[in-house]
Amino acid sequence: MRPVTPVGILAAKLESLTQKVAQIEHLDPAFKAELHQAYELANGLDPYLDRCTTPESPALAALVERTQSEDWNKRFTDGETVRHLEQEMVSGHVEGQFLKFLIHLTQARRVLEIGMFTGYSALAMAEALPADGQVIACEVDTYAAEFAQRCFNESPAGHKISVKVAPALETMQQLAANGEVFDLVFIDADKAGYLDYLNLLLTTGLLAPNGSIYADNTLMQGQPYVSETTPNGIAIANFNQAVADDPRVEQVLIPLRDGITLIRRV
Repeated sequence: MRPVTPVGILAAKLESLTQKVAQIEHLDPAFKAELHQAYELANGLDPYLDRCTTPESPALAALVERTQSEDWNKRFTDGETVRHLEQEMVSGHVEGQFLKFLIHLTQARRVLEIGMFTGYSALAMAEALPADGQVIACEVDTYAAEFAQRCFNESPAGHKISVKVAPALETMQQLAANGEVFDLVFIDADKAGYLDYLNLLLTTGLLAPNGSIYADNTLMQGQPYVSETTPNGIAIANFNQAVADDPRVEQVLIPLRDGITLIRRV
């Protein structure tokens, strides 16, 4: 898979530079060695984290294998909008285990996931919930939702997940109108919508008084803090700044995978 996290992108760039520098005969050997050490530091971090983290369940491993086997070069549509789905969008082992740990620490029973893709994070959190726990997962793409549901149907914890196929704001507004309350909310959807999702959570009863919000991809391949960026990078930079300036919350940005921000009311 192509690198999609700051550390992965850095490792790929350092690898390219190391290979180019190795071809320069009269370059200082100490410089070459130092550059190679920098590459090793970056390239070895994610694999080491993976090895030192509790292994994923067979159901999660099977979900990843099916996601990687799917042809995501196809184009799927959301109404008149063409959406591109990529296997790199799956949350992955270490982040999944991190979410499971947070479920155990917070003793959450009801989870709202905004943006599901093929369901890795939803299933990871469901595995950590008690027997009567529930994940409501919002997904706008019908194909991805059906793909995820097939995986859930074959998973021991899949029955705890209820998938809602619609624009997330519509689902959230309906849930709020129905008096639904969640202990934990995981945001991993369209980046331009992050602020709207956060504001809805903070201005309705959706989030339990002691509930917490986790926003994924808040490092967005390093784009919020480097010179080259994309619309998604700009949206995440704006979201990060808005959260930092918001007196209603406190937060910490964790440099795990592509960044995950933990948010709570104050």
